[in-house]
Formats: sequence, structure tokens, C-alpha cells
Amino acid sequence: MEFSCKDFKVGKCEGEKVVDGETMPLVLKPPVPNKSDLESLLLALKNNKEWFEQMIIKNSAVLLRGYDVKNAEDFNEIVEICGWEDIRYVGPAPRTHIHKRVWTANEGPLSEFIYYHHEMVLIKEFPKKVILFCEIPPPEGGETPFVPSFKVTEKMMEEFPEEVKEIEEKGLKYTFTAPSANNVSSMRGRGWEDTFGTEDRKEAEKRANALGMDVEWLPNGGIKTILGPRCLTKVFEGRKGRKMWFNTVVGMHGKEISSAMMADGTEIPEHVVKRCEEIIEEESIQFKWEKGDVLFFDNYALLHGRRPSLPPRKVLVATCK
Repeated sequence: MEFSCKDFKVGKCEGEKVVDGETMPLVLKPPVPNKSDLESLLLALKNNKEWFEQMIIKNSAVLLRGYDVKNAEDFNEIVEICGWEDIRYVGPAPRTHIHKRVWTANEGPLSEFIYYHHEMVLIKEFPKKVILFCEIPPPEGGETPFVPSFKVTEKMMEEFPEEVKEIEEKGLKYTFTAPSANNVSSMRGRGWEDTFGTEDRKEAEKRANALGMDVEWLPNGGIKTILGPRCLTKVFEGRKGRKMWFNTVVGMHGKEISSAMMADGTEIPEHVVKRCEEIIEEESIQFKWEKGDVLFFDNYALLHGRRPSLPPRKVLVATCK
């Protein structure tokens, strides 16, 4: 589907790239200056739902810029007008519920880099779309870089065909350790009580199993989750048959509280993980947040992260099926 919509004008942003003929992110702006109010945006989204969703799939990232989106309430209206079902976040990031379908993004220290990932990649049911709203842009840094996942697969298969084949055949296994209570001093400090919505161990174990996790209870009250086998790559319908690098090997391999290995226990060679990290960075796309920006990600197609920043920075998030 080509770009053709009288209710939006195509813009540009610093850092955008053309990848395989697609502009990432596709910047959409008000068609005329007096159509920048929230009501005009909501009407435009309502009248062009199917087209707008196709633009997200086609370009993987769509950035609404130049609209008067002020706060979580405005952002929630945008999320709801799109009509996509909500999906509750499950993962290690400390987050706070703000309003209806809106949460804070990862509340870990702004000084830390949040590594590239597909949202909830290890959970059986993961979001189809991730939507971000910039209420307060940071004075320096704080970008939300993203990576076309299929480009990582292409390069890894080109450089490490045998290793990729072995991991594909065996699958992946991950472990992750979480405390009982939240630790907001860490970007992965969400406690298991908050994650599973209960203080009862048996209930937490039941909910973990339903999400595809096995668990081990630790003497300090924390929990170790074991996930596997999981895929290395994944092909999603409607994405040109592209193999997405749908894993979190680099983000979890050899870390203090996490691990990533082949499902049979075979270690993934360190040089393979290191080169994968380099490839992901080489393929990354970054832009500077502006106040009122609303960014739509196709979570099937993109990895995303967060650059370190100076405060203040306030980015809110909604996740959708």
C-alpha cells in the first residue's frame, strides 16, 4: 500500500534511514497548521485505521510529530482510538501505571543504556505494537534507538552460517534472576511479586508456568526463571517473509543476573555474541525526541533500546496485541 492520505503530511526527522526501500521512521505531520490539535489527530486516526496500521507494518516505525499531545490522558485517547487490544507488560523493567492503558517506560537509572530487544520476546504472548509518547524530552541523550531485526539475521547468517544453523536447530535457553520486591536502582530491578501480581509463591509459580517459564526459589526470597527452548529467529505473516532476529541473546548472555545458551546447555561462542552486538549497533536508527512525539513500533520487526540521558526525561508507553 503506497502512501496516500489527505489527513497526514509526510515529514522528515534527523536520523531517519531508508532500509530496503522503506523509510524508518515514517514521519507523519498535520496536513495543515490548524489541524495539529488532538481532536483533529484522533479524527484522522479514526478515519484511516486500516491505512495507518498498514503504514506501521510497511515501515516498521511511524512517528507522529507536530501534534498537540500534552499528557498521559491525551496519549491514552490516541491508543484507544486505534482499537488494538491491550496486553499487560511482563518483564524485568520497573514500571508504574499512570492512566488507563498508559505506563511509564523503564524507570531504571537514566545513566544506563537499555539494550536492544523485542518487547516481551521471551513470553509466549508478546505485543504486536509498542507505542511511546514523549511528554518531556531529555536535554541530552535519551534517544530510543531501534533496529530492523531482519538486517541482523541477514548479517549473522552471512558471517556465522554454521553457528546460526546450530543455534536454530537446538533452540535457546535463558535464565533470569529477580528479587522479591522492586529495586528501582536497576533497569532490571522489577521484583517477582510485581511481575506476577501476587505475593503468594504457589500462585506466582502457576502464573510463571502459564507464561512458559519454569522457576527455582532462591534462599534470599528471589526467584530464578528458566525459559526454553526459545527460537533464534522468527518469520511473521505480512512481513515479506523476513527472518527476524527474535531473541535476546546479546542482552542476557553472560550477565550477573541472566544467561543465554543453547537449549541443550551448549555455550554460545563469545566472539559470536560480541560480533552480533556490533552488528545490532551498526544497523541502529536514532532520532531526537521532541515534546508531543508519539512513536509506533511494529514489535515483530524492530528491536529497540534506550540511550543514557541527562534528566529530566519522561516517555510513556502502551503495549497492544
